[in-house]
Amino acid sequence: MPTILHTEASLGLGGQELRILAETRWLRDHGWGALVACQPGSGLLAEAQAAGVDAVAVRMRGAADLGALWALRRLMRAHAVSLVHTHSSTDSWLGALAARSLRLPVVRSRHVSIAIRSALVYRLADRIVTSGEVVRALVVAAGIPPQRVAAIPPGVDTARFHPTVSGTAVREELGLGAGEPLVGLVANIRGSKGHNVFLEAAREILTTAPRARFLIVGDGVGYEEVRRRVSALGLAERVTMTGFRRDVPEVMAALDVLVLPSIRSEATSQVIPQALAVGTPVVATTVGGSPELVRDGETGRLVPPADPHALAAAVLEILGDPARARAMGRAGQAAVAAGLTLDASMTRTTAVYRALLGAAATQD
Repeated sequence: MPTILHTEASLGLGGQELRILAETRWLRDHGWGALVACQPGSGLLAEAQAAGVDAVAVRMRGAADLGALWALRRLMRAHAVSLVHTHSSTDSWLGALAARSLRLPVVRSRHVSIAIRSALVYRLADRIVTSGEVVRALVVAAGIPPQRVAAIPPGVDTARFHPTVSGTAVREELGLGAGEPLVGLVANIRGSKGHNVFLEAAREILTTAPRARFLIVGDGVGYEEVRRRVSALGLAERVTMTGFRRDVPEVMAALDVLVLPSIRSEATSQVIPQALAVGTPVVATTVGGSPELVRDGETGRLVPPADPHALAAAVLEILGDPARARAMGRAGQAAVAAGLTLDASMTRTTAVYRALLGAAATQD
């Protein structure tokens, strides 16, 4: 089978990097060759090594780093790479140029719902894979021909996220008793994710549901700022910040509601379908690709961004009607099974790979 090289220049570890890991594992488990080139000391490298994914450290200092370009080129030749799949700006320049020098096809992913200022790097790729239709529209608006852009949302690994996952251990860890609802935000901690809005909503929720508890899972540049905000708002006894965790399926199952209060940009979130897969309803904002995932009133609720009152009201609506919450959970599980699985996503992704590899073979 062909070998796919994923490249990622980011140092962080968020949904984008975790998607790369999941897809690389899927490729490996389905007979493809697959490896990741990422920054030394990056979160992606550490997680890839922990997961047994083939990963090579390549320092990428910028788009004009000729040393990195040649290192990637040597890596492609040494591992007999068949196709290169790039993810961030720096590695998309370096990876695409290295691949082009070896006449290898290139796929470029666009994960985020931020307007594109220059589409030049996208023109180096044979195909663009976006995380959803909203992001696809942004790429097309930047001047990339529509036929070269495919919207493929991230898929849920249903071997990990499924209806029988138990959240009991997480609830016990938190000391939660009966009648103490748990509302959670699972995301990289940065300004665009709306953690401050979540905390303002938590204060309002507590006036109606004083036994509610709140969980913030994730790490990131804003961790200390959010921690200080929790204290300043007097929420330290009701809000728990856990940092990065690997037991995300169990965390999702422990929640009564998952909240994703993004305020500026949001691609097609991975945590929303993960929550739905275990049967947890979701409250999300109408930002980016979230409306593509949450059916308002059926699998959760959609609210305007930066509106803690609306966020609190939607959460309280779900907490106050357990029967409806269970129905939302069942509807969410059905939605995931119908087309949001990792298998479904990777079937579409590998179809893109196969088409390009077939075209490359014809040209040779």
